[in-house]
Amino acid sequence: MNLQSMTGFARAVAEHDGASIAWEVKSVNGKSVEVRLRLPQGFERLEPAVRQTLQKRFSRGNFQATLTVGRAAGQQVQPVVNEVFLRDLAGLAKRLQDQFGVAPATADGLLSLRGVLDIPESNETEEVRAALDAAILSALETALTGLEQARQTEGEALRSLLSGHIDAIEALTRKAEADPSREPAAIRERIAEQVRLLMDASANLDAVRLHMEAAFLATKADIREEIDRLKTHVVSARVLLANGGAIGRKLDFLAQEFNRESNTLCSKSNAATVTAIGLELKAVVDQFREQVQNLE
Repeated sequence: MNLQSMTGFARAVAEHDGASIAWEVKSVNGKSVEVRLRLPQGFERLEPAVRQTLQKRFSRGNFQATLTVGRAAGQQVQPVVNEVFLRDLAGLAKRLQDQFGVAPATADGLLSLRGVLDIPESNETEEVRAALDAAILSALETALTGLEQARQTEGEALRSLLSGHIDAIEALTRKAEADPSREPAAIRERIAEQVRLLMDASANLDAVRLHMEAAFLATKADIREEIDRLKTHVVSARVLLANGGAIGRKLDFLAQEFNRESNTLCSKSNAATVTAIGLELKAVVDQFREQVQNLE
């Protein structure tokens, strides 16, 4: 299956019975499907259907959809101005200006007041309205198909980037696993050196007990479990990428696990070389997680 980014934009236009229809839809990152609509006055009735359509096609993202409907000259509804009320308001505004020095009223300001301008209901029949609504929703489907394609194009680019990050995580994991500091001979030498230093500092210490304590600490510092878990997470991430679909949340969980293991590897490390590998691993994991957060 294809991967989808949560970022995309699309536009679709259509004509219906002399009316022009245009949809613009865009999406950005989001934890779930959140929709903001901008519909012309009189088309608020379409909001439930538009939201339902978006929620059926996508599983994550913040969406903004804008509808524009242009009517032919003969179809446009003419606004009605309450001229008596407008004249009274204009007179009141003039008196306020003369008496109190307030700013003069503007035409658009007066017309925006409730009761001055009225847009009457259209005389179109239920059948005509239903046909227009169907054409608008059909244009929306076209726009969402374009948005889906845009998100998939970016998703496939992200697949390549994420695959590269996973390869890097695997390579660093194997590098830590093969580090010479993890060889039994190196561990024995390190324990012996620690015991010698302590014995030199105080001749009263029990050498056998010191060897036991040093061996115990060395065992606690072993990174075998972290390496095994990192390898397992690498396999899981590759399976998810290969299967595709809406895997953003699952990959984000794996990114957190990668981060946890790399942190533990650094904290348990008793060799500068392994610490350096752990820090490099953390940097790659941060890049991986940043990209994952763009996926649906």
